Amino acid sequence: MKLLETINEPAELRKLSRSQLTPLADELRQYLLDSVSRTGGHLSSNLGTVELTIALHYVFNTPHDRIVWDVGHQTYSHKILTGRRERMHTLRQFDGISGFPKRDESEYDTFGTAHSSTSISAALGMAQAAKIKGEHRHAVAVIGDGSMTAGMAFEALNNGGVQEDVNLLVVLNDNDMSISPPVGALNRYLARLMSGQFYAAAKTVGKSVLPGPVRELAKRLEEHAKGMVVPATMFEEFGFNYIGPIDGHDLESLIPTLENIRKLKGPQFLHVVTKKGQGYKLAEAEPILYHGTGKFNPTEGIIAPAKAGKVTYTEVFGNWLCDMAASDKRLVGITPAMREGSGMVRFEQQYPERYFDVGIAEQHSVTFAAGLATEGLKPVVAIYSTFLQRAYDQLIHDVALQNLDVTFALDRAGLVGADGATHAGNYDMAFLRCIPNMVVMAASDENECRRMLTTGFHYDGPAAVRYPRGAGIGALIDQELTSIEIGKGEIKRNGAGVAILAFGSMVAPSIAAAAGLNATVANMRFVKPLDVELVKQLAREHDYFVTVEEGCIMGGAGAAVAEALATQGIVKPILMLGLPDKFIDHGDPASLLAGVGLDATGIAASVRQRFGAAVPRLVVNNS
Repeated sequence: MKLLETINEPAELRKLSRSQLTPLADELRQYLLDSVSRTGGHLSSNLGTVELTIALHYVFNTPHDRIVWDVGHQTYSHKILTGRRERMHTLRQFDGISGFPKRDESEYDTFGTAHSSTSISAALGMAQAAKIKGEHRHAVAVIGDGSMTAGMAFEALNNGGVQEDVNLLVVLNDNDMSISPPVGALNRYLARLMSGQFYAAAKTVGKSVLPGPVRELAKRLEEHAKGMVVPATMFEEFGFNYIGPIDGHDLESLIPTLENIRKLKGPQFLHVVTKKGQGYKLAEAEPILYHGTGKFNPTEGIIAPAKAGKVTYTEVFGNWLCDMAASDKRLVGITPAMREGSGMVRFEQQYPERYFDVGIAEQHSVTFAAGLATEGLKPVVAIYSTFLQRAYDQLIHDVALQNLDVTFALDRAGLVGADGATHAGNYDMAFLRCIPNMVVMAASDENECRRMLTTGFHYDGPAAVRYPRGAGIGALIDQELTSIEIGKGEIKRNGAGVAILAFGSMVAPSIAAAAGLNATVANMRFVKPLDVELVKQLAREHDYFVTVEEGCIMGGAGAAVAEALATQGIVKPILMLGLPDKFIDHGDPASLLAGVGLDATGIAASVRQRFGAAVPRLVVNNS
């Protein structure tokens, strides 16, 4: 690592000779592999952007020139070259560096990213700001072909292409891969562009060797010939000067091309072709497997662990989806590019004609489901809680307003651990329960999750089931497709004095906390409609109320209980426990929950602190 150890900032990188850059890339790729195998993280995407990262920082004067990385899980090389090499061992750990760009982590992280397709908009804003302030700087957006499937990217292209005097470069990192296999017409279009490389090569050679008058004639002929050989690219129609496609692993092509582009005015579009997992044969062969990894031995590769006793909630959903599809031919499954993450692989295999991956297009996925529902089908949208935020208008206007029969399976509800604040599903209970016609359920265990999915599917209107990341508590799963009565909770433990009204994943720690408090615990099940009769019963029998949820307190499930009490004219001291009014960073999920007082010990301590001598001496079992 002799070269890499000399690079603590891009200014030092720019002092290297061109001949040193390829050996540097080899060192950087090996360092990435060694580092990520020790911490876990996103591997395939980062191995694929080593040369591109080096080239961008070598040609552009960062941080004066701005680079925005789309999605952001391809920035490990960027972090290493911008002064964070020695902190890579803390990647995605509590108090360590983020797996995504963060503005408060480094001046080189010009824009925080982790959800896709924001880079062109942000970079265009930066470029326009430079123009307004009279500063000469470039703004570069690095966007993957998967991220280019989202409407927001095209909204930015539409706006940016008419701003001819801004220094904006869009780099399309085309690796024929997002997380799941590529889908849609854009992927086919990029494939056709690739097949036309001979035209691009001929065009470049012609410009370099033809004398002046002949070059002008060739330029006029080019526009005609271009239409016959390769149609004007879609990006040129948007107003961008399109260059490419070029090999994104060839520094001898990348650097001269970027140097030439840096001299040009107006919006530029560079199409580079890379390979996910480049340089590590195992990741090249299985880029999905190595997309997000735990710790592993690079020599052996990822070895599938022995099947654990507890199934994950994602597996519960995937199994339910196949079972319900066998029971009801009207079911169709929809995912916005998260086939593996949402547990839909088996469903696609068994019911390919009823499986729809719409690409990274959350807004479209929801309205597409609405259209299916108008024709009597029963769509199930499998979407992470944090990604549903991107389709909120469609959820309200296109589904709920028309009371259409769409079921939403919200994976990753609550804290998610290493991916941090950008991926945490902290707000769905608050933003869903205020929408008319919605039914909102929170699963406390695996079997209840299956029953809630069945309940939502049979409900004639929009329904959402939220469930956390990872394994459940080990509950036995009933293979029957049985429902739960809508709006009805249940008492899980009888006590006195204090009533704990728990939602979803907080039922288990609430029961553990209640043992030392002699408190009653209710599994509320439904955030909306809330079981008001159960709330009234608990109010009659208890002096104090505690609500517990793995979601934001403001506007959340606890607020729903307080509103119900107020509506009924019931005055009770109430303690609302949940996620505080701040973004919670990455770390071990159990530690993060303990840090905000949502483990059994924390819940009991909060109850005693608030209600003091009203509860018996604290004895808590955290198992």
